Amino acid sequence: MLALLLLGSILAWLQTLRAMEFEPRAIQTAHQIVSQVNLSRAALINADAIARLSLLKTMAQEEGLRIVPREPSDKPIPVDGDTSDIAIELRQHLGNNTVVAKEVNGNKGLWVSFDMDGDPYWFLTDLERFTPSVGKTWIVWLLVAAVLSLTGAAAIARLVNKPLKELSFAASRVREGKFQESHLDESVQTSEIREVNIGFNRMAQRLAKLDQDRALMLAGISHDLRTPLARLRLETELSVSDLDARAHMAADIAQLDAIIDKFLDYARPDMVALTPVPLKPIVEACALPFRDNADMRLNIQLEDGLTVLADEVELSRVISNLIENARKYGKTVNTGIAEIDITALARDKWIYVKVRDHGVGVASNQIANLTQPFYRGEAARTAANGAGLGLAIVEKTVRRMGGAFVLNNSTTGGLSANLKLQRGTMALSAAQPHELP
Repeated sequence: MLALLLLGSILAWLQTLRAMEFEPRAIQTAHQIVSQVNLSRAALINADAIARLSLLKTMAQEEGLRIVPREPSDKPIPVDGDTSDIAIELRQHLGNNTVVAKEVNGNKGLWVSFDMDGDPYWFLTDLERFTPSVGKTWIVWLLVAAVLSLTGAAAIARLVNKPLKELSFAASRVREGKFQESHLDESVQTSEIREVNIGFNRMAQRLAKLDQDRALMLAGISHDLRTPLARLRLETELSVSDLDARAHMAADIAQLDAIIDKFLDYARPDMVALTPVPLKPIVEACALPFRDNADMRLNIQLEDGLTVLADEVELSRVISNLIENARKYGKTVNTGIAEIDITALARDKWIYVKVRDHGVGVASNQIANLTQPFYRGEAARTAANGAGLGLAIVEKTVRRMGGAFVLNNSTTGGLSANLKLQRGTMALSAAQPHELP
């Protein structure tokens, strides 16, 4: 848009120059030629034969003007371009029958026809004397001005866009929770950009402080609750004589303890160290605690040698959360048993892991909300109690490991949890996978 505005302005100046310079110059040149034609014709008419020859010779040698007879066989080539304006003016003063040519019979010049004593003649002069070369100079300068203006506009646009790109990059870092990487330069020369950068940095610092306070508060609350819960559990075991009541109370306390673990997991910092780790041993290790559960069946189909770039503890937590979520909410209606499939596929620089159950699935308008903290789905998938943090923890953990987490309903029934993890490069020839009993 800036370039178009500059070009439009230059064209407007060029048109103004044409109106103020080219047209007046053409009129002035035409008047000069008319004067020369009339003076030459008057001088030749009033001179005798001998003086006329001397006059023609003097005009040719000193003034560069020639008067030659016009023959019917002459082949003139009309003028064009800038000289056409001169031709129009010459015809207005010398008559509409006046011929103005730039070449006659192969001889170049400015040829103007006129009559003298009833005989046709050519008035010939140098065409370059009346070429508006100054106009071409102005065009050159206008082109130079256009190039300089466009170059300056591009430099200014880049100068303006650079801090905007930096601001956009810093905003994306803040969105991802990487507050330390979002600092902007507060010493730039432009005062407006400097004020924006200072304000953004203060905002990022405030958000970082709020995030730290939130994590500290959640960790503190979760930690402080564990001591009274442990005492309650011990007192329950010792003081309640009813075995069923004691079992229910112990289960409730265990559930509260598990919810506290979820809070601690969600409050973990976003910084993790990524290393190449084997996928299959981690998945099989996560599946071991579920081997005695009668309400679920695990089907693990993983190739040997698949390696992902991740934090081993964090990845184990992700897989365990997905298996637990599928066990709780993915039971089939007929059998009441959760059929869980775990598969993986390598493509280019990524490893795609799928944890799928064969339950009733989730309504399509609720899938996007399942990764929100404390969100609970419809009653069909909420038969078990929980904090509503499992999938939120998975999504957050996978994202900070540089991957992606997507939930969708399988075409043949059930909910499918899809992980996209970075592919590692570690050689796994010596890895010993654990066998699932």
